[in-house]
Amino acid sequence: MRIALFSDIHANLPALEAFFNDVESRDTDAIYCLGDLVGYNIWPNEVIDQIRKRGIPAIAGNYDFGIGRSSDDCGCAYKTDDEKENGKVSIAYTNEIIKDGQRAYLRALPAHIRLDFQGHDRPLSVLLVHGSPRRVNEYLFEDRDENSMLRIMEQAGTDVMLFGHTHKPYHRILHCPQEDGTVQFRHAVNIGSVGKPKDGDPRGGYVILHMNADASISVKESITVEFIRFEYNIEKAAKAIEDSILPDAYAESLRRGK
Repeated sequence: MRIALFSDIHANLPALEAFFNDVESRDTDAIYCLGDLVGYNIWPNEVIDQIRKRGIPAIAGNYDFGIGRSSDDCGCAYKTDDEKENGKVSIAYTNEIIKDGQRAYLRALPAHIRLDFQGHDRPLSVLLVHGSPRRVNEYLFEDRDENSMLRIMEQAGTDVMLFGHTHKPYHRILHCPQEDGTVQFRHAVNIGSVGKPKDGDPRGGYVILHMNADASISVKESITVEFIRFEYNIEKAAKAIEDSILPDAYAESLRRGK
């Protein structure tokens, strides 16, 4: 089973179109979107339309949740006054240009998607969330304490957890020693961002989750993650921001991948 997962498009239509061109050239069995379709660029309606017309199952990101409810709060953890002011412009602009049908679509998106597979020795649970199972806007960074990450996954009843929100991709394999001396493995995967990367690489990113037919949490290698980066027309997306009322800082962020 090869499952493509993408997230955090943030109204960047050139990046989304390049993503579709890339993923459609690969052999995948399913595709899912982990949220934050809108915000920070000028194409929220077009991005929503592209995902809807393809029938791609999607969940709500924190930005989608806010815009879906006509809120002026995107649930973003801005750190500086400049970021807060820029954020106000972005969510106000998105609320202004979003169409009624697209807003209703965002409002109806589920909080998570659970996929249950017939594993080799027991059922295998794969959970798709935006931030975390606990909160749509919780940040699960790569340096999260292992016990904390395991506790989050155990409480959610999942063996493989995929998420976005931080825009920084990684795959952590968590070791779970058992009383009988064996070891089980849980997988926590941040799938990165299609339209607003923050890991220093401005290319769009997504993942393909590979699960063997006999996938098991007892066999580490039976579940693997392929991180994919693709080129897109960054200048087109950045220029669109600069030609709008959105802060120019968002254009520079696309250029730098920060």
